[in-house]
Amino acid sequence: MSSYQTLCQQFGQILQGKPSVHNGVCSVELKRDLAVTIQGRPSRAELHSEMMFESLDRHGHALNLGETVLLEKEVPAFVHALAASGLIISALHNHWLYAKPNILYVHFQSVEPPLSFARKVAGALRTLKT
Repeated sequence: MSSYQTLCQQFGQILQGKPSVHNGVCSVELKRDLAVTIQGRPSRAELHSEMMFESLDRHGHALNLGETVLLEKEVPAFVHALAASGLIISALHNHWLYAKPNILYVHFQSVEPPLSFARKVAGALRTLKT
């Protein structure tokens, strides 16, 4: 197994998800178990977290990106955990109108070793209730 594949496997283990590599991007998607309706219809389509890394340099640093769906009440603790660990919060917004409960999406990023990023995100994910 290549060192990139091994690194991707370790990234997935830290985040407790199944990693995949496509076009040089290692990604891990985690499903959130949230009871949400959009326009009165149950929806499970976009209730996930996804973390990825790409552009690994010779020093072991990569562009690390993440997105997580959150309930409004989860936002303060999750965002605080990300920011306290030095990750950049690049966006916080909704995707869908007429969602109940209201769900928001937070995007975060860094340039650092991917396993460091994964550990920081795993710590923030522990703040989530569901």
